[in-house]
Amino acid sequence: YEMEDIVMKRESKNRARAFTLVELLLVVTIIGILAGAVLINISGQSKRARISRAGSDIATIESALSLYEMDLGDYPDDLRSLLENPGEDGWNGPYLKKNSLADPWGNDYQYRYPGNYGVEYDLYSLGPDGTDGTDDDIGNWEKES
Repeated sequence: YEMEDIVMKRESKNRARAFTLVELLLVVTIIGILAGAVLINISGQSKRARISRAGSDIATIESALSLYEMDLGDYPDDLRSLLENPGEDGWNGPYLKKNSLADPWGNDYQYRYPGNYGVEYDLYSLGPDGTDGTDDDIGNWEKES
């Protein structure tokens, strides 16, 4: 009987320390709900950060366009002229340090000279939807209005 008593005592101790399946499922469910809430919050921050970065990029490109205009007396036909000499005398570029003219969503920044929105030139991102002319476009004309 002594051996049986020892085995029974060990089994009862193990049962007292173990979690039930219901308890484990409850904990996993709570962790899933918390993770979902965090992901939703982070995705909203990511969208705002990309929009903010697009605005900063536009301001940087505007500065480069101003330098180009001061050196050559007119704005370029396209943004590539800020990175590579278009064959103009007086070009003192490159006017941008990085070789990417892509917005945070991977689309090229759009440039139109003369501008259509009441500013000298239009410089903008197509925004999160990647479609021209929609409400989520981020452009230099927004600063003026």
